[in-house]
Amino acid sequence: MPAEVVLPGVSLLHLTGISALDALALIKQDVGPNVASVNHIFSIAQGSGGGTGAGGYCPATEPEPMPPGIAPDPGSARDRAAGSGVRVVVVDTGLDLSAPNTHPWLKGVDGERDTAIQGNTIGAYGGHGTFVAGVVRSVAPNCEVHVVAAVQPVGAVIESTLVQRLYQVLGDDCPDIVSLSCGTVGYDGAEPLGFGALCRVLSSQHKGVVVVAAAGNHGSRERFWPAAAPCTVSVGALARDWRSRAAFSNYGGWVDVFAPGEDLINAFAVGNYVYQEPPRKGQVATFHGLARWSGTSFSTPIVAGAIAVEMSRTGANGRHAAATLLTAARARAIPGLGAVLLPD
Repeated sequence: MPAEVVLPGVSLLHLTGISALDALALIKQDVGPNVASVNHIFSIAQGSGGGTGAGGYCPATEPEPMPPGIAPDPGSARDRAAGSGVRVVVVDTGLDLSAPNTHPWLKGVDGERDTAIQGNTIGAYGGHGTFVAGVVRSVAPNCEVHVVAAVQPVGAVIESTLVQRLYQVLGDDCPDIVSLSCGTVGYDGAEPLGFGALCRVLSSQHKGVVVVAAAGNHGSRERFWPAAAPCTVSVGALARDWRSRAAFSNYGGWVDVFAPGEDLINAFAVGNYVYQEPPRKGQVATFHGLARWSGTSFSTPIVAGAIAVEMSRTGANGRHAAATLLTAARARAIPGLGAVLLPD
């Protein structure tokens, strides 16, 4: 079968008669490292570890229902014009299309439908993209937000599919900021080849666009991609006290900044959700459009929203605004943790 071009410089080859790992061992022996790799699985939660590039169902927490009418936490910014003129594209599970009609802070948000929400049933990871969009809008109330349904209802997506969709987003959706809350542990710890190619496209063709990526939820120093890539702003999660690292958050020198990511409250779907993990596995919770949730998935849109605010305030492009915020965050660094960014 001929190779399929994923991005310029990267092709996908479907093998027969040999396993991918055996083929990689032969290529590494004959040609050298970092020439070929597996087609990684990117998960909203984390990679499974062990350097296989496989995804794993392991969110920091599962969502908990909150009473209708409660305000988001962190709350909406005082400056209602914050983020004006800035476009944020959330690449995630999609959007609950009814949410912008029921939550004032989501008014005007648009995007592709979250197919994990079916009538009165909320599947695993359903509402994730809606929650992320709500966090962006809480920080930057007047920014333009578009939600792309790139991650499948199971909470994962193949690398080749994801980078092609991101390439399309960069070309067609005209983002200033991309918020991405999925990733993987790389095969042999190395950067996935597809994202290496995407970084080159980003720097050469979209020099003002910034990609903000979640650092992952398995409480490890192990690099998590694409957050560990030099072309992204990687975001870890602070605990609920905003003064220490959340126990689930990845960490290390490759993480650029930490932001609140534990027990956040924001927009969610309406319906019934069956818990997937102990100790509540099998229990059913009924949601009324709001949830409390934790994860680096949600510290990421806090940073994306803060960059949008800085852009609208100064006129800087995404990368320059991000650099300014990271400089300020390093000035507020927590010893033993790193740079910290808090919402206004």
